[in-house]
Amino acid sequence: MWQTIKADVKAIFDRDPAANNIMEALLAYSGLHAIIIHRFSHRLYRIGLRTLARLISQLARFLTGIEIHPGAKIGSGFFIDHGMGVVIGETAEIGENVTLYQGVTLGGTGHEKGKRHPTLGDNVVVGTGAKILGSFKIGDNVKIGAGAVVLDAVPANSTVVGIPGRVVKRNGLRIHPERDLQHDDLPDPVWEKMNQLEAELEALRTRLNQEELEPTEEEYPLKYII
Repeated sequence: MWQTIKADVKAIFDRDPAANNIMEALLAYSGLHAIIIHRFSHRLYRIGLRTLARLISQLARFLTGIEIHPGAKIGSGFFIDHGMGVVIGETAEIGENVTLYQGVTLGGTGHEKGKRHPTLGDNVVVGTGAKILGSFKIGDNVKIGAGAVVLDAVPANSTVVGIPGRVVKRNGLRIHPERDLQHDDLPDPVWEKMNQLEAELEALRTRLNQEELEPTEEEYPLKYII
């Protein structure tokens, strides 16, 4: 477990340019505090001390603003940037070197039993406020844009944006003419569709105006007789 925590600390320096030194990371990063506490509560959960594990996870939630159910399985190199409002459900599974930003939810969709939370592969990045809801797999090296709501499985090496989440890039190739995962400049499939509908409406309006300008039988009867 200590090697796993060491990898979690290293992830801070690999992914956050604001990190200055090890003391700052240990004292000032709530995401690190939450995952360290989770590592201990998860062990208690696995050996059957589930009530104690839940109490410890609730204490972590109070201290950090991050809620991780002790049943969740989380790989090494896990990094929560800022972290306030992050929620990770009981049956969620997270691979190696995963990054979550603030407000992310890995949740379920109802009161079903058994596996009901998502599984994230390795090297996944989930943007601010994104919601991944349901029991399905997010493949390796996936990027999920800020505010996206993902309700279905996502293949590896993809970029997902929008509500509901849509794959806009796969294996380095753009499915739509959009940009890579930049939190301040993401493609918006809904906005693109609205633009398309607006263009079609304008074309229809132009056509109707042209038809109104054409002479009718009542206006020029001789034209139609000839």
